[in-house]
Amino acid sequence: DITIVTVMTHDSFSISEEVIAAFEKENSVNVRFIKSGDAGAALNQAILSKENPLADIFYGIDNTFMSRALEAGIFLDYDSKMLSAVDEGFKLDPEHRLLPVDYSDICLNYDKAWFREKGIRPPESLEDLVKDEYRGLTVVESPATSSPGLGFLLATIGHFGQEHYLDYWKELRKNDVLVTNGWEDAYWGQFSAASEGVRPIVVSYASSPPAEVHYSEKPLDEAPTAAVTAPGTAFRQIEFAGILKGTRNIEAARKLIDFMLDTTFQEDIPLQMFVFPVNRNAKLPEVFSAHAKLSDEPVEVSPEAIAQNREKWIEAWTHNVLR
Repeated sequence: DITIVTVMTHDSFSISEEVIAAFEKENSVNVRFIKSGDAGAALNQAILSKENPLADIFYGIDNTFMSRALEAGIFLDYDSKMLSAVDEGFKLDPEHRLLPVDYSDICLNYDKAWFREKGIRPPESLEDLVKDEYRGLTVVESPATSSPGLGFLLATIGHFGQEHYLDYWKELRKNDVLVTNGWEDAYWGQFSAASEGVRPIVVSYASSPPAEVHYSEKPLDEAPTAAVTAPGTAFRQIEFAGILKGTRNIEAARKLIDFMLDTTFQEDIPLQMFVFPVNRNAKLPEVFSAHAKLSDEPVEVSPEAIAQNREKWIEAWTHNVLR
């Protein structure tokens, strides 16, 4: 009788079939994935079904939803031996109910060719976006409906402070910022480097430039886009996995968590989901080492501060930017 381990995750999750097959074979289990909408919607579903959990593991909660997930009390603690290969900065839950798996920086990306042709200096800071020469150039996602949108809002809160971030957004609004509901529309619909759109600055990820190179139809020596990763411009999004209370397969679930943190799985992550592995021994694919640049000093906003203020911040943002 073969054990089935079920992993509940968000729609953007992806991993190579052969990587999962190797784990299944070695442990005589079957792994099933249930994709349940975006991370927030998936988490709601896990919380609502906690008396009768739909899965053994939940993957894909990030640091913006972390406190909400922990307060719901739906996870077992598991101090995986593989955590020794993960830097302390990623371990945001000292009780190890949520274990870090991957991360990336949410930040501005710009269209290199556009700025070259116009002879305008590309943006280097958040402050640049409100200057005259950048009027009408930027597209962002709404923090109410989008995870990069929320990450960028948090970058502005961490950078300008709770007292002043709305002043910054009011300036952005005066400078004709465009707001879309989600990343797809912003990047594939409005961003000049990736669409017919006319906006050369977009909120995306530090790992978007390598994605542009990887998916390009013709081989590229340099990425057509660049990420803005100067100190105080990017929000580091960390994704976690945890074992759900009520699992009947605790041993198999623990083994799968160990596997997710081990190099085989970790080295598969970048080209599957275009995020970075947390295991310091995982080797990055060539396209990442050549074209991805992370922030040396991302903006810090604690999971607790996010949990306490998220709704309030989003509401204030909506009131000041959309109305």
